[in-house]
Amino acid sequence: MEQINILSQSSAIILTLVISVIFVIVGIIYSNKYQGLNNYLVANRSVGTFSLTASLVASALGAWILFGPASAATWGGIGAVIGYALGTAFPLFILIYLGKKFRTSYPKGKTLIEVIRIRFGSKLFKLILFLSIFYMTIFLIAEVTAVSILIKYISGTDLWITALIVIVSSLVYTLYGGLRASIFTDNIQFIVFGLLLLISFSYLISFNSNDYNFEFIKLNNPNLLSSNYIPNFTAGLTFFIAVAATNLFHQGNWQRVYAAKNNNVLKKSLIISFLIIIPVVFLMGFSGLVAVSQNSSVFPDLAFFSLLLKEQSVTLSIIILVLAISLTVSSIDTLINAISSLIIVDGNKVIKFKGNYLKLSKQIIIVLSLITLFVASKGLSILYLFLLADLFCCAAVLTVFYSFYSKSLNEKNSYISIIIGLVAGLLLFPSPDFSKSILVGIIFQADFFPSFISQSLLFCSFILATFVPIFTWKLK
Repeated sequence: MEQINILSQSSAIILTLVISVIFVIVGIIYSNKYQGLNNYLVANRSVGTFSLTASLVASALGAWILFGPASAATWGGIGAVIGYALGTAFPLFILIYLGKKFRTSYPKGKTLIEVIRIRFGSKLFKLILFLSIFYMTIFLIAEVTAVSILIKYISGTDLWITALIVIVSSLVYTLYGGLRASIFTDNIQFIVFGLLLLISFSYLISFNSNDYNFEFIKLNNPNLLSSNYIPNFTAGLTFFIAVAATNLFHQGNWQRVYAAKNNNVLKKSLIISFLIIIPVVFLMGFSGLVAVSQNSSVFPDLAFFSLLLKEQSVTLSIIILVLAISLTVSSIDTLINAISSLIIVDGNKVIKFKGNYLKLSKQIIIVLSLITLFVASKGLSILYLFLLADLFCCAAVLTVFYSFYSKSLNEKNSYISIIIGLVAGLLLFPSPDFSKSILVGIIFQADFFPSFISQSLLFCSFILATFVPIFTWKLK
């Protein structure tokens, strides 16, 4: 992995520790006065507009935004940038309608999975519970991997050291204070990374003032903006479907839907969050277009940093480190509490346990955190991890959410449709180098298929996973 070592390892570790410990102290002190299971799960259903908006944005914009959009842009062009931005924000728009419906129809709800169990029964509920926990675990791994790779890039610090610090610090205050602690620290993290993102973008544009525009990209890499470049369409639609579908299964979002003081607060917060997220993700993706136009051999995951840290400024490196830790911790605490809440509310329907399910949830979270630490220390592709988790959610998204508007879908039909969609998607889901899939290149030679399919495996796999289930809804 490329390294620039602007900061020393000791400086990077100390900074990471200090920032993480500050969040631990703040989270624990604040949540001392808000104990009890209702506060742990849904913050006593009393969160106001600013806190809810800040928490929604902080939870959505993890450290992945420093890597994913720019990385996708280097090969998916402007379509990938637009798709990523809209896909990240779109679930919040949908939740304006779904959130109100769920709060009205299931006023005592705490999790999406709980509502699915009430609507369908145990079999489908267990499948969606597995998909949700699998997705959020992958998200957790990707977040920790992202920040670990970044700090190794600027200081040479071993991946496992950063991973250990951010995981342990997030666990300490989140498992103690629950959603209350997560939302309060999100508010602080929102202000911190909001200011640091503004500073970063101002430096980014000033360092690349002659290049940070569409004309430069059009001159040096016209395919990335061309309407004739197929990946502009396929990547854009892929990322929109994938990211939007996945975020609808993010229990952290559903906790915040139920944590809102009332429907008006929820609606305002979701609209404001939607409007904040789109330009942030778009600008991050646009940096990838500029980076690959400057240097065609740029490492995709580090495209944003190749522009911002080209002067190897210590000050900017510190800003980036604080930004990354804030983004990471704000997502990790949401994920930890989200997974914990699923186990507390619905664990007794899956695991027969005589003790306290709050205690059981913490034990399971610690096990998942150990797995996260191990996998994050390997530095796997962040984007590929997300895409795999996204595929699982795409297979379920239309069936699950359409079922709340149509009583004709029963549990058996829904279960079968999700499994069929998942199998269809996995058959075309590309290998890590995107050159082949189970069906194209392994079972059958790629020559058997039209070139569009063999060259657009990711797009085809997501289209099949998302839309094939529709054709099974009427089966008896």
